[in-house]
Amino acid sequence: MKQSPAAIRAAVAAMFFMAGICFSSWASRIATIQQKLSISEGVFGAVLFAMPVGLMLSLPVSGWAVNRFGSRKVVCTALIGYALALTGLGFMPSIYTLAANIMVFGFFSNAVNVSVNAQAVATEALFKKPIMASFHGVWSMAGFIGGGVGTLMIGQHIPPSMHFIIMAAVVVVSVLICWRHLNDDHTPATEKKKAFAKPDAALITLGVIAFCSMVVEGTMFDWTTIYFKKVINATDANAGLGFTAGMCMMATGRFIADRFSARFGLKRTLQVSGALSLTGLLTVIVIPYLVPGIIGLMLIGSGISSVVPLVYSVAGRSTTMAPGPAIAAVSTISFLGFLIGPPVIGLLAEAFNLRISFAFVALMALFVIVFSSRAKI
Repeated sequence: MKQSPAAIRAAVAAMFFMAGICFSSWASRIATIQQKLSISEGVFGAVLFAMPVGLMLSLPVSGWAVNRFGSRKVVCTALIGYALALTGLGFMPSIYTLAANIMVFGFFSNAVNVSVNAQAVATEALFKKPIMASFHGVWSMAGFIGGGVGTLMIGQHIPPSMHFIIMAAVVVVSVLICWRHLNDDHTPATEKKKAFAKPDAALITLGVIAFCSMVVEGTMFDWTTIYFKKVINATDANAGLGFTAGMCMMATGRFIADRFSARFGLKRTLQVSGALSLTGLLTVIVIPYLVPGIIGLMLIGSGISSVVPLVYSVAGRSTTMAPGPAIAAVSTISFLGFLIGPPVIGLLAEAFNLRISFAFVALMALFVIVFSSRAKI
């Protein structure tokens, strides 16, 4: 039976939501797991490098699978694998098993990222207006909810293992309910498309802008709670407040990104986004107290909210590549920043301290302003 565009959009949005739930559930308990295994910042940063390793292993497989089987089958399979890998993270008894599980988690994370954005591209084609940012807004909303649930779990002293089992069950049930309503893009024409394409200079610039912003975003996910505990000296109950506030503003910003960009222009929107992130990071570095820290995270969340969705939207209108391959190319570059940034922060924190490492992230926010100003967009 042919699905209505509204039903397809709702199902795709649900997949974005479940992807956000998986990642934010892990992010909200990172400090707990680090403390449980007594891992230093430097060692933990090295452990987090397992995630980009999983991403790199996933890249050729994900691209081939989407072109061979269609994004609907891939996103459903990958989301179930993502949920199972999340569950495993709560049971790892050592840094070695944790690193191995994080690599698997990164593998499925990228597979979900590639396939769910392919679903979003196909869905956007059904409408006469841009809706990409709204899908990413749903992902951010899931991050806000997942962070809030994680804070609640921490406050109630519920172990990560039980927390992750509950969230994984929600994800699997949701996939089983929604899969029939997703875009069925498995066609002979799709199978003949190349799984890889070389982006031009304009797309590389867009990818670099998104890369820098995603370094900020990945740091907010993986290190905010630890920063609040070790630098701001927040209590266990308050340690997740900054992360939750940042996710709330990130979700809000993504729901208004399209209209803001239409009024003020893409370049100005990206410049303002970088400035907000930079201001927020400088706030948490210079004034390391709870209330300024929360305000800083709200600014960071607002700043990173629109960069990736708008960059994807521009990439989809590329005159040199088809929308799907163009978005996949930019997505690959940007997602590397999301995964590589947090381990680098851990290594810098070990060599210096967390405040110095966050200064490096502030430099990435500055680069968003610089490259956006020079980009021909």
